[in-house]
Amino acid sequence: MSTAARLAPEPERTVLVVPGMHCASCMAKVERGLAVLPGVVAARVNLTARQVSVTHDPAVTTPVLVDALGALGFPAQPRVEELAPPPSAVKPLLAPLGVAGFAAMNVLLLSVSIWPGGGGGPRGLFHWLSALVGIPAIAFSGRVFFASAWGALRHGRTNMDVPISIGVLLATGLSLYETMTGGETAWFDGTLMLLLFLLAGRALDAAMRDKARAGVDSLLRQAAPGALVVGRDGSIEWIAAPHLVPGMVMRVAAGERLAADGEVIAGASRLDNSLLTGESAAVPVVVGQPVHAGTLNLDASLDVRVTAAGQGTSLAEIARLMDASGQARSRYVRIADRASRLYAPAVHTLAALSFAGWMIAGAGLHQSLVIAIAVLIITCPCALGLAVPVAQVVACGALMKRGIMVKDGSALERLASVDRVLLDKTGTLTLGRPVPDPGVLDALGPEAAGVALALASHSRHPLSRALVEALAARGVAAAELADVVEEPGQGLQASWQGRAVALRRPGAGVGGEPGGMASALEIAGQPTWLIPFADRLRPATQAALADLAALGVEPSILSGDNAAAVAQVARATGLTAQAAASPVEKREAIARLQAGGRKVLMAGDGLNDGPALAAADASIAPGTASDVGRQAADLVFLGEGLDALPLAVRAARRTMAVVRQNFVLAIGYNVLAVPLAMAGRVTPLIAAAAMSLSSLIVIANSLRLARVAR
Repeated sequence: MSTAARLAPEPERTVLVVPGMHCASCMAKVERGLAVLPGVVAARVNLTARQVSVTHDPAVTTPVLVDALGALGFPAQPRVEELAPPPSAVKPLLAPLGVAGFAAMNVLLLSVSIWPGGGGGPRGLFHWLSALVGIPAIAFSGRVFFASAWGALRHGRTNMDVPISIGVLLATGLSLYETMTGGETAWFDGTLMLLLFLLAGRALDAAMRDKARAGVDSLLRQAAPGALVVGRDGSIEWIAAPHLVPGMVMRVAAGERLAADGEVIAGASRLDNSLLTGESAAVPVVVGQPVHAGTLNLDASLDVRVTAAGQGTSLAEIARLMDASGQARSRYVRIADRASRLYAPAVHTLAALSFAGWMIAGAGLHQSLVIAIAVLIITCPCALGLAVPVAQVVACGALMKRGIMVKDGSALERLASVDRVLLDKTGTLTLGRPVPDPGVLDALGPEAAGVALALASHSRHPLSRALVEALAARGVAAAELADVVEEPGQGLQASWQGRAVALRRPGAGVGGEPGGMASALEIAGQPTWLIPFADRLRPATQAALADLAALGVEPSILSGDNAAAVAQVARATGLTAQAAASPVEKREAIARLQAGGRKVLMAGDGLNDGPALAAADASIAPGTASDVGRQAADLVFLGEGLDALPLAVRAARRTMAVVRQNFVLAIGYNVLAVPLAMAGRVTPLIAAAAMSLSSLIVIANSLRLARVAR
């Protein structure tokens, strides 16, 4: 390696919050505008989070990047907190949407009164009433588009909101002129309907985006807010998690979560370590073993020397992986980006040609302007804008009735194209609830069963709780024990009628499949009882796997559990499997499949599945999943059966078929309506009505999806 290469500084990464981005066109302009700056290596927008991640040379400062975005018309600021949640995208749209809807209904009622041909005084009065209601409502509701259009024009560019704003302002101004001069026609009703449908489409899209990033925020809440830190002099002080530094010693009591990564230096306990392994069984830890932020200490106090804190923890790394995967999804809006770049100039050109053509033909300024306004309104992309979100909302509602919650409507597009599904084992393929072998319980006898119940009732271990539930359901009476002691990670021991008894992990000489779940019941003077446990497959698993195969979706297992436990489920289902996979390895496995052209559906439930759920083309989690698993997944199925997976795939494919039909209807409307408008056969009112009708046709077609999941 050359000296220059060795001395070349490492690129830095800066994340900026850009609240003004709301569409694919904005995203493209931000990325292109930053990419041309000297020293900027790459710029990637996360439209969902309203953020842009810039990789650049150290010489490029944050103020330079902020100024560059400001010059493009996108005010920005540095992200103060790493992985901070973005502001809600839908809330600012609710008030304008409500005002537009209320005003449109009232102005339409006034307009209906003069449609049959009423004239003279009543016509003028109704026009003035419509103006009094409509102009303030148009000003308030239209500011969403006016501000965006002005920001674009002020910086020498255009976007989809420019022709919309021009059409709205011209129609409103001409309507006011007609009202003041006693003209026969005003178009306040059509203008308000235009704004109503545009805002409805934008609000639906924003609502979906607000949900898309909730998984990262939920994941970050898994870490403790702080920890008790033991000083060198023995003093104890509570320190907030952001202020923990490597070398500090945390004292973690039983029942507390760890606030940082570290190494155990005193004590022994069991941890709920599903963040990294996905296994439901608690993991024993002793001095010298590494532990991680977000894991739950179950049994006894631990002293942990901090090795990584804040954004250096494994928990934060998983959150970053999920966030990066969310940014990668922005490729699905590239088609919309290309369409939006063509829309504004095409509409401007058509309107200008219409105005110029009619002026040359001698129609006069008034008629030429009316025709140009009609062209601007009739070409409004309301139907195109509603084609996808309305179909998604209807399909999501139908799936919800079948117990499948769709959290990200755009996932239906990705789900429709999947041809591989990767299934986590514990809690996904299986119910995640270990059940003791009923035959062994029958053979125990009343005394041994009573001892087992009494011992198990003193532990919070998942196998102990499962044993208590099974024996209590059989009406077993618990024996009376003395001197009960639980050794973390090993089991329980006690005295019963003067004899030593124990319920512990199977040891040497005690059978059981390696890696399988089992407990050993020991009663002095009697043979040791081995009580095996099994995690049952979900109902309808085999039928669901067969349905997926029939749909062309190839299933396999990708699990963080140990190889032996995964092998048992693989044999029962006939699937190939990869075991002991870490969160990073799961994400890499998905990336390899995607690099080979496969479209991947990830089904998982644990914290360790979060990055994989975010990285897959589509993802689904059971309702019993961890909070992070449910938040990271695109879909959540609430029932126990695995048949939710093929049901969701079929519903997604039908939804996308309806979306394609909606696009054909919307484009067909423009092909028929635009020539009529340019020919002067359409007034602005008829243009707004035609635009609304095209939107209603798209909505009606989408409503057929109400039966999508039946």
